[in-house]
Amino acid sequence: MTDLSGKQALVTGANRGIGQALAEGFLAAGADVTIVALEPDVAEAAAQLSARHGRDVRHITCDISDLDQVKAMRSQVERIDILVNNAGFEFITPITDQSERVDETFRRIIETNVIGTFSVIRHLLDRIPDGGRIVNTASMWGKTAVAEFSGYCASKHAVIGLTRSLAQELAPRGIPVNAVCPGWVKTVASMRSLNHMAARENRTEADLLDEIVAAQALPGLMDPKDMVDMYLFLSGPAADNITGQAFTVDRGELMQ
Repeated sequence: MTDLSGKQALVTGANRGIGQALAEGFLAAGADVTIVALEPDVAEAAAQLSARHGRDVRHITCDISDLDQVKAMRSQVERIDILVNNAGFEFITPITDQSERVDETFRRIIETNVIGTFSVIRHLLDRIPDGGRIVNTASMWGKTAVAEFSGYCASKHAVIGLTRSLAQELAPRGIPVNAVCPGWVKTVASMRSLNHMAARENRTEADLLDEIVAAQALPGLMDPKDMVDMYLFLSGPAADNITGQAFTVDRGELMQ
């Protein structure tokens, strides 16, 4: 286990799914944790984490696509040794669908996943000391693509590009910037995507999921907790010499 005792970690999108598992993992590693989410249930999530770990877990309600809210969040934190940009929006955006909903959804995805991630880093940067860490959540689809998810795929490609650029820019301050690219993890968002893909192909979700899992070198659908170790590794001293990288954790579905 990576020892992060005395470190201050802030995780966005941490009221459920991968983000909540990351908060659990950082707490178990000894870090003090602040969780951030758009939804008001972030307060209850923080209370439950506090009760389970016997530690005070702070929470901030913030829509990272809203610049004013991001700026307001800055006043609520003093120091961030580890910034994990995990908040994101995943939804279908078929280009042949002429409804205004698709335009609105595409814009929302970019505003959250790309602009929101950039804004959080930009406006919290002076809270990160030299030698701090930034870890961004991208996606396996940030290295490949799938039909009808052009907005999400484009956004995650952009997160990887942002990661690489900021790794160069923040290197003089000794701040490594890396990304994690999850494969299929059992979350609300991924299961919703599975539902849309199955409907598009006129197949059952179970049948499509069997095909997805069969394409992995290692069998089985991952749980959010399966992602934790990579984030802890990138946040600890073992990763002192690693920056600008995008690590795929997908049980061998995408090998590149």
